[in-house]
Amino acid sequence: MAQHDENVVWHAHAVSREERESQHGHKGVVLWFTGLSGSGKSTVAGALEQALHHIGVSTYLLDGDNVRHGLCRDLGFSDDDRKENIRRVGEVANLMVDAGLLLLTAFISPHRAERQMVRDMLGEGRFIEVFVDTPLVICKMRDPKGLYKKARAGELHNFTGIDSVYEAPEPADIHLNGEQLVTQLTVQLLDLLRQRDIIQS
Repeated sequence: MAQHDENVVWHAHAVSREERESQHGHKGVVLWFTGLSGSGKSTVAGALEQALHHIGVSTYLLDGDNVRHGLCRDLGFSDDDRKENIRRVGEVANLMVDAGLLLLTAFISPHRAERQMVRDMLGEGRFIEVFVDTPLVICKMRDPKGLYKKARAGELHNFTGIDSVYEAPEPADIHLNGEQLVTQLTVQLLDLLRQRDIIQS
């Protein structure tokens, strides 16, 4: 891992996170959606973002595929590359939370250690782990990108749920049943955000 150059110095902002949060009218946090491919992470995160936007919450959604088109385009799917992928996303998430945004991320993030790394990076109360728990058989049936089919055919290696392990949260901050309607899951998430006093409306 590269070391920090002694000439690189962290600069404090003139505007604090608390001041940014006050301007937004809500706290800056990350909702970290995790689950198998096809579990519904991106769908639920997108529906929640729409609902939050509708009530005036400042949001941004980081999706796994989108990040791998740019920020992490140089990474593959080995365990080391997956860890680096999540580390980079965690750094971006930390900046967005500092900006006072309610950030939603949708990443398989199969290893507990990497998810804990991001939780530690963000600090107490800033990381909410959302487990979209959908049975593998259902994910295989959905297979929106045809990835399970490719993995079973041997065309795709290190694929989570087939030849690469997924470590479920123990426990998550909120455990969603991925077989429920997206509208039901969105309501559960909004209720959680209100209960934790992250949003008011």
